[in-house]
Formats: sequence, structure tokens, C-alpha cells
Amino acid sequence: MAETMPVIFFGHGNPMNALQTNAYTKAWAAIGATIPRPKAVLSISAHWYIARTAVTAMQSPKTIHDFGGFPQELYEVEYPAPGNPALANRIKELLSLHDADLNDQWGLDHGTWSVLRHLYPKADIPVVQLSIDRTKPASFHYEIGKKLAPLREEGVLIIGSGNIVHNLRAYAWSQPLAAPFDWAVRFEDRVRELLLAEDDDPLISYETLGNDAMLSIPTPDHYLPLLYVIACRKDGEMLSFPVEGMEGGSISMLAVKIGKD
Repeated sequence: MAETMPVIFFGHGNPMNALQTNAYTKAWAAIGATIPRPKAVLSISAHWYIARTAVTAMQSPKTIHDFGGFPQELYEVEYPAPGNPALANRIKELLSLHDADLNDQWGLDHGTWSVLRHLYPKADIPVVQLSIDRTKPASFHYEIGKKLAPLREEGVLIIGSGNIVHNLRAYAWSQPLAAPFDWAVRFEDRVRELLLAEDDDPLISYETLGNDAMLSIPTPDHYLPLLYVIACRKDGEMLSFPVEGMEGGSISMLAVKIGKD
């Protein structure tokens, strides 16, 4: 039997992190160097937010440049990791009650490759993406995560990629090192407390966490990948925060790692 893989949520932040060497990307690289080498990666990215549950099933997923207004160098980045049709079919099997589609049109968006480019720079590990169904409540995504948990015993590294705090309207575009807003700090601290206490219900029903939550999660797309990750946690399993920081006052770069190295 394969070694149980950790499961990790990454705050991916600015797409330019794909090209930069900074505290965040150095920490991502360190994670890739220290955890067991996976047979494959399953990524749940904030940027495949559609009206269906779907999984990429092609042999060679394309690199998607799903952003605008960035330097040409970023559009030239390719992350040529192979796909894994067998894993896609395994995921479809695990999600049989939810009628997941096998998709041959999407690929790897920047929520996935901007992180994996540092975790596994050789792009030599197969990668599959799972969509986030925007028509479903948060509880649905948590339950999907539970159904995916057996993949950890099969050598698959499950990652969620988004941001626990993600408010672009409040973002200080000209000052990426601006001090974080008080509400952003309070909400991230509250999320940490709940994670460490293994108290998932308030994290699922995040709307009940008050105005700080509403400012931190004006739209759910970047938050929901966290629910897939925490749903894979076993009772009493180790949880840590290997990456910390806040960009532009309103984007949390916090990473959440479940499981030992």
C-alpha cells in the first residue's frame, strides 16, 4: 500500500508568483522537497468554477493563461505535466452519486500551475484538475472532499488552491506590502482557531462567522478549495501552516497542511 499522502491548501495569490522567487514560492518549493513524492496530483483550483462537477481526463492537459494585464513573460509559461485518464476515471467512480463529467477541454489553470511550478518544477508528475460546481452550497463541496479522501492512500497528493481571504476590491494594487486590514487578520485568525480545533461546521457555514467573513469571502470561489482539503482530514491528524502572509492588505497567502511529511 502507498504511503498516506498529506493534503494541502495553498494560498496562490498573484499569478506572478509563478515567475518569482519570494518567501511564498520558496516555502512551496520546500514543501515539494520534503513530502513523499506522489504518484499523481489532484488539484481543486478556484479558477475552474463552473456549473458542473468535472474532472480533466486528457493525456496532455494544456497550460491555461486565465488572466489579463500581466507581462508577456507570464503568458509564455508552460507547465507540460502529463494528465492521468485512469485517475480521472477513479475520481468519477468515487463521485458516482454526483455524476462527474470527464472533461477533455480544460487543462491546468494558473491556480494549479503557478504553485506546482515551484512544488514540482520538472512537471514530471501527472496532474488532474477537479472543477468547483458554483451551483452547489458549501456543504456539497465538503462532502465531495470526503469522497475523495481515499485517494490519499493511493499515492495521490490532493491540493486546494485559492485564498482564505480574497477581496480584490480592497486590494492595494500599488502597495502589495500594505498592512493587512483588521477584518482580514481577524478572519484568518478565526479560521486558524477552527482548523486547529477540528471544528469544521463553522468553516462550512462561513456566512455565520459575521461581517469579517463577508468581507474576506465576497465570492466563494477562492475559499471553497479549503473545504475539499479539510474534509480529507482524519480525526486527530496533524495540521500546520507552512506558509503565512498577507498581500495587498486583503489576500491571505496562508497554506494549510494536513498530515505529516
